Amino acid sequence: MSWKREWKALLLMVAVFLIAFFAPLDRVPFENALMESLHLVQEYAREHVLLCLVPAFFIAGAIAVFVRKDSVMRYLGPRANKALAYGVASVSGSILAVCSCTVLPLFAGIYRMGAGLGPATAFLYAGPAINVMAIILTARVLGPELGIARAVGAVVFSVVIGGIMHLVFRKEELARAATAPAIQEDDSGRPLWQNAVFFALMVGILVFANWGRPAEGQSAWNAIHAAKWIITSILAVGLGAVLVAWFEFPATKVALAAIPAAVLAFVFPSHPVIAFAAAVIGLSVVMSTRDDASGEWFASTWGFAKQILPLLLIGVVVAGFLLGRPGHEGLIPSAWVSRAVGGNTIWANLFASVAGAFMYFATLTEVPILQGLIGDGMGKGPALALLLAGPALSLPNMLVIRSVMGTKKTAVYVLLVVVMATTSGMIYGTLFG
Repeated sequence: MSWKREWKALLLMVAVFLIAFFAPLDRVPFENALMESLHLVQEYAREHVLLCLVPAFFIAGAIAVFVRKDSVMRYLGPRANKALAYGVASVSGSILAVCSCTVLPLFAGIYRMGAGLGPATAFLYAGPAINVMAIILTARVLGPELGIARAVGAVVFSVVIGGIMHLVFRKEELARAATAPAIQEDDSGRPLWQNAVFFALMVGILVFANWGRPAEGQSAWNAIHAAKWIITSILAVGLGAVLVAWFEFPATKVALAAIPAAVLAFVFPSHPVIAFAAAVIGLSVVMSTRDDASGEWFASTWGFAKQILPLLLIGVVVAGFLLGRPGHEGLIPSAWVSRAVGGNTIWANLFASVAGAFMYFATLTEVPILQGLIGDGMGKGPALALLLAGPALSLPNMLVIRSVMGTKKTAVYVLLVVVMATTSGMIYGTLFG
């Protein structure tokens, strides 16, 4: 018997007992915080799991199965040209324009395929931080100065954070590079352009299914928002055709899987998510019943979902309990936050960075939240600090990153984001405050 393990179990049981015994269930703040955690979980489930995470799981699974390891090693591996590796990582992240949770399956996929720690963490930061829609919305709502500062800071951050991560863990990276197989040309399988079309279609479905309305009034962004489900449907049809033509999926099974989604789209035109869910189920059934690479794709997708989704939901519950939702109180009163981020002191910038790092921001929601905080007296420096730390990190995000690359690397990554966001906020607040 391992007494160390038994003591851990005992301490855990005692902690749960004490929480249950002393929890102030009859106090309004506690009850409100508990309800906020449940509301945030529901909001997360409705708006992010099906449309954001599920497509990301499929993409990550496809990366693990269909992307050749030599391709990842050539562009993102420890031996890759550094300028090329960081350029590819940051550009890839900016194209995806996803939130801090949706980027996690994609990060896990490329890291496990052999991507270097530096390029992988650059991609991890760039995905949610270098969001073109969010940067444009920031400039329109909060002013062009803050929008430009956010864009410049995010691009610089992704490269600098990746570079520092590589230097801090250089010995491990050198050992990893030494054991990595030599890059060899592999002419087997599908041509590169076919794989590019395949992944472009899946990324397109991910992006357009989550396309939000960035601002009021008539604009190109709003026009795309109005047609987003039509565009998503066209991309889905294209994906089905690619699976039949290039991946040897049976045309009859793909058609049968698509029929329920098409019918539901006409029956429930105001609830396209129902048709989207039917399409996901149909594709999963077709994939899971095959013994070839398509079956491996489903198994890999399911593996990412099992690892990542439970940790994300636990993190969302804790974040909702402590901080609530935008415009709603958690256990920590929002008035404390507003008072703590006034002016341009080191404390205000640090607090904004740390608070942003632990809060969960859905894509584009950070802008209206900041608009309210600025109205309550938030300084310009802390506003930028929160913009640079918040979208790229969250408590759920940290839990998953730790499961992928370990506690030490996760702690250094989080510390780098917080320190750089704080420093950037101080500089910006001094210049433009």
